[in-house]
Amino acid sequence: MGALVVAVDGPAGSGKSSVSKAVARELGYSYYDTGAAYRALAYAVLDAGVDSSNQDAVVALQGSVSYVASEDPDNQHFSVDGVDVTEAIRGHEVSSSVSAIAKHPLVRQGLVDHFRNVIAACERPGIVMEGRDITTVVAPDAPVRVLLTADEDTRIARRQAELAGTASAPSVAQALSSRDRSDQTVVDFMNAAPGVTLLDSTPLTFDETVRELLRIIAITKETA
Repeated sequence: MGALVVAVDGPAGSGKSSVSKAVARELGYSYYDTGAAYRALAYAVLDAGVDSSNQDAVVALQGSVSYVASEDPDNQHFSVDGVDVTEAIRGHEVSSSVSAIAKHPLVRQGLVDHFRNVIAACERPGIVMEGRDITTVVAPDAPVRVLLTADEDTRIARRQAELAGTASAPSVAQALSSRDRSDQTVVDFMNAAPGVTLLDSTPLTFDETVRELLRIIAITKETA
């Protein structure tokens, strides 16, 4: 029997990364940040000077680079061709380029194949994989599929707290809405697909959200 797959989707600032890490830590599961893979590819595209609007060129590069990601929720690090890009992929330049490459269908398919390989190779009892199309495209048959969301004001406030006052509300709001609007042209991550559990964390604290996701997983395991 393979690892139990917990698929978590949601919009920017919904808390899916921090909640997913906490749940993986609690259960001793692997944790996989699919967004980091897109960011790492964007980094490679920028580093190689490849035209991000050219799907064939991006796909060619995608097939030639070596990407390694840790699955430990307490020790997240990423590398491209042996170079540590853990900090670099969170920079503004990479963040601004992710949506451009994510729009390419062949690029997305290559990453979907990669994510499925990660799931198949998981050696822990389970894996929490989070992103934007995990519940619908990457792992539509996962035993646990959750759309973690929150209203826009709550997501903006949480993102500001993460940035520790380094960004104003208007800039945070603009960044969130811009990213969501761009990515929604490719995949719907604002509405729960049939069979996907909606977890609205707007009225919940972080700990309450973690407990609710753990409860959803526990129910699934009991009925399996």
